[in-house]
Amino acid sequence: MIMPKLLYYDTAPGVTSFSSTRHGGYSKGNYGEFNINPYCGDEQDAIKNNFTALCRELSINENCFVLPHQVHKTEILIIDKDFMQLDCWQRKKRLEGIDALITKEQDICIAVSTADCVPILLYSSEYRIAAAVHAGWRGTLNNIAGKTVATMTGKLGADPNKISAIIGPSISQEAFEVGAEVYEQFENKAFDMHEIATHINGKWHIDLWKANAMQLEAPGIRHENIHKANICTFSNCCDYFSARRLGINSGRIVSGIILRQP
Repeated sequence: MIMPKLLYYDTAPGVTSFSSTRHGGYSKGNYGEFNINPYCGDEQDAIKNNFTALCRELSINENCFVLPHQVHKTEILIIDKDFMQLDCWQRKKRLEGIDALITKEQDICIAVSTADCVPILLYSSEYRIAAAVHAGWRGTLNNIAGKTVATMTGKLGADPNKISAIIGPSISQEAFEVGAEVYEQFENKAFDMHEIATHINGKWHIDLWKANAMQLEAPGIRHENIHKANICTFSNCCDYFSARRLGINSGRIVSGIILRQP
């Protein structure tokens, strides 16, 4: 039986959080071996087999895995009991154009997919609230991480001092070369460019890990509660999908979090 090889994080007792690797699946070529994203051109049979294997590995019902169709914006959806009662077509409609999920429901896996973009997993220990965030450079530019924290605190009562964050495998500053137009967009959004940007061989490089960490700290998450995987997808594309190395017709990493029954 083929099972996916996952990178597990030590978030808290009663919480399962992870990012997938490329290993332990049914997909081939640039989608191999493990991909469950249905929007990147992989074969549907491989996706289905990978998805079944993932849910088996996580010990959850397939109906309890929630993955949005991300569009590099900042729309956030709270996954509650009402959502879980929707049929599959209603769920798909609600998940269109969503780049961050939040839940208090137990034994539900909320997840995002990435391939160089930054996956962020959040957990509020006080109220047992989980979030999964897709922060590409556009999402980072528009503060999706901070907006997700604001939703957790404003709508669900979380204390930012008791939220922990994981910044998962994604492109590093050394590999994330950008043009002047992207640099200027960050500059115009009042980012501290001395902190997040540097010149390497005459080209601008932006540190998305640091930019997102700063956005998490701004609403009150403690610096020591922000944990980075420190895995560059571009430099480790044999183990983690990288769109810059493999092209957009390739697989995606899935990063998720589950609140387990006590």
